[in-house]
Amino acid sequence: MATYSSCSDPVSCSAEIGHPACGHANTESMRYAACYSLLTVLLLSPLCAGVALDTPCSEENLAIQGGTYNLSRGLEVGSKLVYRCPADYYPFPTAVRHCLRRGRWYPPPDPKRPAECRLVTCADPLVLENGAVLPIQPKYYVYNVTTYECFDGYNLLGSKSRICQSNGKWNGSTPICDRGSDHCQDPGIPPGARRTGDYFGIDDKVTYRCDQGLTLVGSKERICQESKEWTGIEPACYSKFMYDTPQEVSESFASSLKDTLTPFVAEDDIQYEKKIRLDRDGDLHIYIALDSSDSVPKGHFNDAKDCVKKLIEKISYFEVTPLYDIVVFATDVAGIISITDPPSKTKSVIEELNKFQYEDKGDRSGTNIGNTFMHILNQMSFIKAQNETKFKEISHVIIMFTDGISNMGGGAKPKVDKIQALVRNEEKLDIYVFGVGDEINDDEINSLVSKKPPEKHYYKLKELSSLEETFDQMIDESTSVGLCGLYRDYDKGTESTKRQRYPWVARVAVNRIEDGRSTTSNCLGALVTPRFVLTAAHCFKFGDVARLMTVTIEDDNGPSGKKVEKYIPHPKYNSGAKKDQGIPEFYDYDVALIQLKEDVKISVQARPMCIPCTVETSRALRLPLSATCKKQEEILLSSDFEQAQFIDHESMVRKNVSIKLGIRRDACTDHVACKGDSGGAVFVERQRRLIQVGVVSFGVKNLCAGKETTPDSDASSRDYHINLFKVQPFLKQHLTNPAFAPLTFID
Repeated sequence: MATYSSCSDPVSCSAEIGHPACGHANTESMRYAACYSLLTVLLLSPLCAGVALDTPCSEENLAIQGGTYNLSRGLEVGSKLVYRCPADYYPFPTAVRHCLRRGRWYPPPDPKRPAECRLVTCADPLVLENGAVLPIQPKYYVYNVTTYECFDGYNLLGSKSRICQSNGKWNGSTPICDRGSDHCQDPGIPPGARRTGDYFGIDDKVTYRCDQGLTLVGSKERICQESKEWTGIEPACYSKFMYDTPQEVSESFASSLKDTLTPFVAEDDIQYEKKIRLDRDGDLHIYIALDSSDSVPKGHFNDAKDCVKKLIEKISYFEVTPLYDIVVFATDVAGIISITDPPSKTKSVIEELNKFQYEDKGDRSGTNIGNTFMHILNQMSFIKAQNETKFKEISHVIIMFTDGISNMGGGAKPKVDKIQALVRNEEKLDIYVFGVGDEINDDEINSLVSKKPPEKHYYKLKELSSLEETFDQMIDESTSVGLCGLYRDYDKGTESTKRQRYPWVARVAVNRIEDGRSTTSNCLGALVTPRFVLTAAHCFKFGDVARLMTVTIEDDNGPSGKKVEKYIPHPKYNSGAKKDQGIPEFYDYDVALIQLKEDVKISVQARPMCIPCTVETSRALRLPLSATCKKQEEILLSSDFEQAQFIDHESMVRKNVSIKLGIRRDACTDHVACKGDSGGAVFVERQRRLIQVGVVSFGVKNLCAGKETTPDSDASSRDYHINLFKVQPFLKQHLTNPAFAPLTFID
């Protein structure tokens, strides 16, 4: 049997003393990386002289009280044990063990102190200065409640009461007792932390450290500026079992990235800039790096890859076209998409990402984070050398998925420093890291990410798959109709998620008295601004009154009936206009607007539909602002036979319809509109956005009566819709009112 000549004891690799590979490191993150590097050597190096190293590990004393464990490779050398506990509990004293050569576990199980699932605790809140925290307890467990009061002369800022949550974090915001007499507001002390510095004048400095067992995430040092703001971001003290919720990530990461993805707004030939101006393709460069090393389990890698695909899909909804550089790294960096290649469409980026599998790294399965940042630095340097002037206008976003445990290539921080020096402008660079894996080096990751107040750039989730929900929420907008025609594309799911596939749909109910009895007619409509719904004019009769009408729209609270201010039929609509010509019913101009009494809150459940000849639709189509209405028509109705869809009012599923234009009278099979579908949007999909081109008007033949399934047209049936391009003056007259989140129409 092959043997070593000597062997080091892996168990001694801990803390600041013990094995030289750890003891010579001068920071916690360096010790962490060095120790992990040693473990890798012991797992992967050749066999030792005189000692059989392929002995399997024992399952003795591995059990955890109140929980379970999984083994990645059984009891063989190289296997990783991961403990799992029920909700509100965490594994103690460790969440992970490694089976090393010679059949030894690291860290070793202690028969006198078996592993157990402990109730989650939150960091010590008894750090409030100039105030009191109640109740005073030695420890604070999940669901414990604390209240905060300030001494006389101090004002309480932040939460008056907080609850310890199951993710190990206190809800709300850090309580602060501020005297109001300093240049900068008291920056506070997060739970589990200690602060040095009690003066808050210009250039005064405060520093933070965390209690033993906790890692500081955020800024360790903050300086009071002349602007009365503190540099950096508020720190937090993280335990190993603490994690961020999808809601927290959405509020921080999504809102931060949305600023970068939002282009400038042009009005009256004057450009008004938002936080970052993106006025042409290529002004945004996005670098994405996925850790596929052995320390990141295959399942976590695949979850991260799915998240990246979802993120790219969601970014494609915005009116910018970023350039991507995507790599997968372990020992080496494998390029998926290069930013120096010709611009790629979203579909091809995702296709290339799908091709890379976790196993493609082969035996080179170490972790070289530094080399990954060096790759990004080289790419940026090349682009800057090509055109330094343009480089200054580029916004750079780096998104990495890793556990932060690097065992080769030196530290990553010096490379990050070089990237920051290359870009120079802090506002043009964002570095985000998502913690991936069962063991995460919080301290190392915190040293790499951006610290731009008030944004957070490091996120640690319990289940990475929940990021897909976060990325869906990235595109929510509560006050702007700039992103019309958005929807969630779910094939299956709960009724709530299904409703998000058609967030523009409004149900219109008109109550009236006819022949002495109460009747109700029902139509559909499309939300086109927060205040207006577009529908068919024939849904109304002479004498109908607004107070007897209800428009039901799904919002955050479920179906919600909206009161109607007035309804506005097209002035040229008259169903009896051609009776003298032998035409009993005439449906030209069969279009109407409903003005609601209050705005609809725009959310993932309620979004406006795009309508033609508006700036909003030009952005959705990614057209220049100089694009004309005619150009939109050429794109949306490009042939005499255009495929489109509308919504069935009962099943709330999409029906296919062929819009016949010009001389085309094709007898193809379509789904037909049924009674109740009137007024609904006829729409096409372009650039992953929905654009309404017509309104369901009427059909010449009722094929729906008694049918349980969606009927198809026959040779003699035909449905009619109102072409919105033909009623532009009417829409423009009413939807440009500055009092109601107006649309901007183009000629």
